[in-house]
Amino acid sequence: MLCGEINIRDPFILNENGRYYLYGTRAASFGRKTGGIDVYISDDLVEWSEPAEVFNSSACGLNTDVNWAPEVHKYNGAYYMFASFTKENGLRGTYILKSDSPMGPFAPHSKGAAVPEEWEVIDGTFYVEDGTPYMVFCHEHTQIIDGTVCYVRLKDNLTGFIGEPVTLFSASSPSWADVNTPDKHCVTDGPFMFRTSGGTLLMIWSTFIGGNYAECAVRFIEGKISGKFEHLDPLLTDDGGHGMIFRANDGSLKFTCHSPNQSGFERVKIMDVADNGDSISIK
Repeated sequence: MLCGEINIRDPFILNENGRYYLYGTRAASFGRKTGGIDVYISDDLVEWSEPAEVFNSSACGLNTDVNWAPEVHKYNGAYYMFASFTKENGLRGTYILKSDSPMGPFAPHSKGAAVPEEWEVIDGTFYVEDGTPYMVFCHEHTQIIDGTVCYVRLKDNLTGFIGEPVTLFSASSPSWADVNTPDKHCVTDGPFMFRTSGGTLLMIWSTFIGGNYAECAVRFIEGKISGKFEHLDPLLTDDGGHGMIFRANDGSLKFTCHSPNQSGFERVKIMDVADNGDSISIK
């Protein structure tokens, strides 16, 4: 099948040994009670396999509501999936799953969600800085109205977090933020960390601008997640978002996201990325 035939949200592509593994949110019912997570496989980013289940959330008691935004990262020889599910207390949280293969099966690894129990959290992404593992995530607007992007240090074995989360910014903080929504909610979605060829640390993330889903970027001026940062101009504003960046087999950089952000019509989009040394642009 082609990308235009794959109806998923929040696509994430892992390039492992020259083969591409595409994970995402099953789009049916906006990713609620879907029963699990799939992978699609490709050797050329054009033709993709039929979906194969890599995690059965029903079997693990995690199918109570959302099955959202899986990412798979290789770390210390194993594969870790960061995905958001609904906790026993009814709040969403990002869990860490583990497998010996990008094909799964993945099994719960963290001791519950890797976030404070009283927080509603989605879209956790993995980031390692100077050998220290972190999770960057969204504190949901559904709980705090003005959503935020935060980070927390993880235990070295990724079974949980250490210390208190640090809030980086709120959805309303950029000068171009869409704050005049009818319900006053401001959304943060899908953070992903990327370091450019020039050593600049960036974060891409999604929100709504003018009613359209949009892809945005933050630049960390000191090259550290704990340092000063600035909001850059939005990367995309045409109803595509929740993106990530990966390197293709030919060495080029690629960006993938879902578009449009309309239930039932979401499709995987793959675009070229220009690494400008201290910023990026999507072609």
